[in-house]
Amino acid sequence: MEPLPDLKTTSDEELRDLIARLVQEEHEVSYRRRILHGKIDILKAELQSRLKEQVGDGESPLYEVDVDRLAAILASRAAPPNPSE
Repeated sequence: MEPLPDLKTTSDEELRDLIARLVQEEHEVSYRRRILHGKIDILKAELQSRLKEQVGDGESPLYEVDVDRLAAILASRAAPPNPSE
């Protein structure tokens, strides 16, 4: 990101041009952000659909969760799991 010019020595026309350029850049960034959010929404919807199918087929996305260990951790009776185990 480029720094702002010396505002005391910048002409009115240069300021207008800079504002216009930055507004255009902001529009481009905003457009890109909206595209990314759309893609994220589509991917989340697909994941949610797959999880619903698994549950509907009798599977649970939580089938690997050790409920007893999780309960002990939440009750502060056990140390948190070591990610390297």
